[in-house]
Amino acid sequence: MKPLRKQFKPGSPFMFDIAYRETKSSHTELPEHFHDWYEIVHIHAGSGTFFIDQTLYDVKPGDLFLIPGDTIHRALPDAADPVVATSLYFSPLLIPPNIYGDGFSYLDAFEQSKLVKQYQLDTRTYRDTIEQQFERIEEELSEKRPGCRQAVQLALQHLLLVLARHTTPANAVASVPAGHVWPWIGQALQYIEEHLFADIHLPQLAREAAVSPSHFSRVFKQLTGMNVTEYILTKRILSAKELLSRTDDKISDIAAQCGFESLPYFHKKFKAVTGSTPSRFRRLTLNFPT
Repeated sequence: MKPLRKQFKPGSPFMFDIAYRETKSSHTELPEHFHDWYEIVHIHAGSGTFFIDQTLYDVKPGDLFLIPGDTIHRALPDAADPVVATSLYFSPLLIPPNIYGDGFSYLDAFEQSKLVKQYQLDTRTYRDTIEQQFERIEEELSEKRPGCRQAVQLALQHLLLVLARHTTPANAVASVPAGHVWPWIGQALQYIEEHLFADIHLPQLAREAAVSPSHFSRVFKQLTGMNVTEYILTKRILSAKELLSRTDDKISDIAAQCGFESLPYFHKKFKAVTGSTPSRFRRLTLNFPT
């Protein structure tokens, strides 16, 4: 199965969405997916497992997950203890630039999480503040009073400010990734991350994990939603997207850097995963304000 690119409101100038206090189950959750927008998931109740980027996390009430754009993720709610969560989605284009020159960004929490590869926060010490902003946003969107979108944007900025202050290196709260069921899967995901652009095969990964290839494949797909080949391909394409938007390297050079031996194959897979050709994606990205 290919990873899904979650779709939001096409053409809407208000690049924001929220799913407020929804009960999650394996039947209602999307399979493995990614999207350009940023996502905040706050757990109100329930338990389960959350796969983000390269790590499996245990889920508990009070947890908050930060998911930067173009990050593969998948929720696995517990069947006996369903998760109740608020999921908030927004485009970074909704965030105003910093005009004060002090180095602060409303996306600092996401950047810090991406830097250290830690996407789970324990918000128990400031949970009330977080939930107040979610409630305010939901009320504004429900009541639709004049200026409701501006009010939502201000509440989002307040929320991001609180999160940025709690995810600096000095204030970050360490959390322990899940790994009590299949500890070798975490090691395999880490190995893939470190050798993403090398020649990686299922038998090699299974041998490193000391399990049979069939068992490795079954567990890997159960937890990530993809087989090994699909997972590696998608991670490479997302890496290529970042290089296309942040560098002026030739497309052929980026394809080679990301482990694609053939430029036509890179073009084909890039369009299959993103819905756009590499050159069109770069043109659209360059037209966006930074």
